[in-house]
Amino acid sequence: MADILDTVGMFDLAAALPEQVASAATLADDLAGLPAHDDVENVVVLGMGGSGMAGDIVRAVAGPFMSVPVVVAKGYEAPAFVGEGTLCLAVSYSGNTEETIEATQAAVEAGARVVVLSRGGRLGELAAAMEFPHVPLPDIPMPRAGVGAVSVPALVVLEQVGLFPGARQYVADAVEQLCRRRDELIQVDGPAVRLAREIGRTIPIAYGGDALGEVAAYRFKCQVNENAKAPAFSAAVPEMCHNEICGWGQHGDVTRQAMTAVRFRHDFEHPQVSRRFQLTHDILDEVVHAVVDVTAHGEGSLAQLFDLIIQGDFVSLHMAAEAGIDPGPIPVLEDLKAALVD
Repeated sequence: MADILDTVGMFDLAAALPEQVASAATLADDLAGLPAHDDVENVVVLGMGGSGMAGDIVRAVAGPFMSVPVVVAKGYEAPAFVGEGTLCLAVSYSGNTEETIEATQAAVEAGARVVVLSRGGRLGELAAAMEFPHVPLPDIPMPRAGVGAVSVPALVVLEQVGLFPGARQYVADAVEQLCRRRDELIQVDGPAVRLAREIGRTIPIAYGGDALGEVAAYRFKCQVNENAKAPAFSAAVPEMCHNEICGWGQHGDVTRQAMTAVRFRHDFEHPQVSRRFQLTHDILDEVVHAVVDVTAHGEGSLAQLFDLIIQGDFVSLHMAAEAGIDPGPIPVLEDLKAALVD
């Protein structure tokens, strides 16, 4: 990969995801000050961008097994229901994400029990001042490359509170599958390269079934945006079957040249969701450049979700490479942040 433009080392960071996930499982060990299981009435995860993926993963993987609701909030405000029975996970890689800081302050004022996950920053300072539990995150150049580092400690925190027993086994199974998939993806002319070339300069629209597929599809959309600096969109099945599918009835002469459907499939789809994927295939195939599937393997929902994530990450990186784009720098986002404080 010596001839690929990659000044930040995004390819190496993607390839290191198995090790990142494994080491992240220890970041929240022996964390003091967590609430008791019976004192938690709901869980709220605050975060934006790459850090916000922690909440999406918690909701998709742990949410179905938890005895209390889990809500992901991405913005400046904490949900109105937040109170003394709320376990609030505030996630910001830098610790300086303004939306997350403001929402966390609102949660504190409402009496929530807060756990901070950050490298430091203002959120780290808040945790120190208020004596909140703080999970220090490792030094990774780009938050989007730290998807394992932000999400796995959150799952372990829930395990320690008694809300998601068995989290560490889920993590171990995920690491095993990630290692297998990584070995495949780093091969010359591997499946990620071929899929990136199939997409070419078309605009990918990612579809995923149920919570796991929806998160994987959204992650891929964001990675194409940031890594390949290209437009991409995502939607969930079955929801798209109630609206978006109607939109493919027109303009096929344009969309066949411009768009590729990338479907993220896994073993935990509801049977009717799987049926919907079958029924919509031909509808899409008539009006897009191609319909391609990214398929998960591995033991358990976390393993399959991370399997989809690492595949999508590599595809987005190879899309950047094929276009001669440096995947690391994101000057538009930096300029936008700077403009907000002017």
